[in-house]
Amino acid sequence: MQRILTISFFLILVTAQLPAQDTIRMDLGGYPVLTVVKEGDTSYLSELEMAVIQPRKRAVASRHTRQYIRLVYNIRKVYPYAKLAGEKFGEIMSSIDSLESGKDERQYIKQIEDEILGKYEAELKNLTVTQGRILIKLIDRETSKTSYEVVKDLRGGFQAAFWQAIARLFGSNLKVEYDPEGEDKVIEEIMVMIENGQL
Repeated sequence: MQRILTISFFLILVTAQLPAQDTIRMDLGGYPVLTVVKEGDTSYLSELEMAVIQPRKRAVASRHTRQYIRLVYNIRKVYPYAKLAGEKFGEIMSSIDSLESGKDERQYIKQIEDEILGKYEAELKNLTVTQGRILIKLIDRETSKTSYEVVKDLRGGFQAAFWQAIARLFGSNLKVEYDPEGEDKVIEEIMVMIENGQL
C-alpha cells in the first residue's frame, strides 16, 4: 500500500511540472491553421480525412478468396450503372412535376430511356445473371426504391409486372431490397471502400 502511495505521489509531482501548451491560430498562406507552442517549438495541427477501416478478410480457403475477388469485380462492373440509374431517376422525378400533361411525361421518360439504351444497351445485355442481381440491389441502394418500384413509377404497373415476370424467369427478383446490415453486409463494405477510393 505504501508503494502505491509513493508511485501516485511521484506521478502527481511529474505532471505538475510539465510545461503548459499554448494553442494559437495562425495564417499559413491564406489558410487558417492551429499550432501548439511547447518549450519554444511550434507544431502545426492538422485534421485528417475520415478513414474507413474494415476488418481484414481472412480467407478460410482459396475458394472463399476467389469468391470475394469475383464479388468485388462484379460490384465494380455494375456500380456505374446503378449510380447512373440513381442520377437519372432523381432527374426524371424532379422534372416530371414541371410537365403539364401525362403525354409530356411519357415523351420525356421515353426520351431519357432511348438516350440511356442508345449509350448502354449493348453493355447491359452482356451482364451476367449474378451482375444483374447485384445491379438490382445497388439500384435500391442508390434510389431508395426497388427496381420494381422504379419501373412502376416511370412506366406503370403493367410494365413493372411484365419485367418482374421476365426477371423471375432468370431467377431474379425486381422487388428485392438492399439489406446493408444483413444479407448485403459484404456488398456494403465493398461499396464503402469503392466510394472512399480504397478499392
